[in-house]
Amino acid sequence: MKRLSELEPGTVAKIHSFEKNDLFLKLMEMGCVPGEWVRVEQIAPFGDPISITVAGYNLSLRLDEAENIFMEEEDR
Repeated sequence: MKRLSELEPGTVAKIHSFEKNDLFLKLMEMGCVPGEWVRVEQIAPFGDPISITVAGYNLSLRLDEAENIFMEEEDR
């Protein structure tokens, strides 16, 4: 299991869980719910923010937000 912040562009993975903190509700309101598939689209030149596709739309997350999301990589 990896954190969303550790994934490379083009990676498709499923949200497994979150660290228990005050960002949990905010992330869920943005469509980042356990079981949802995510594709990492781009990472900014200095690593922050990252662009992902989740629940059918593009979302930019700060690196500190992405570090709170644990992912399961897709088996291919």
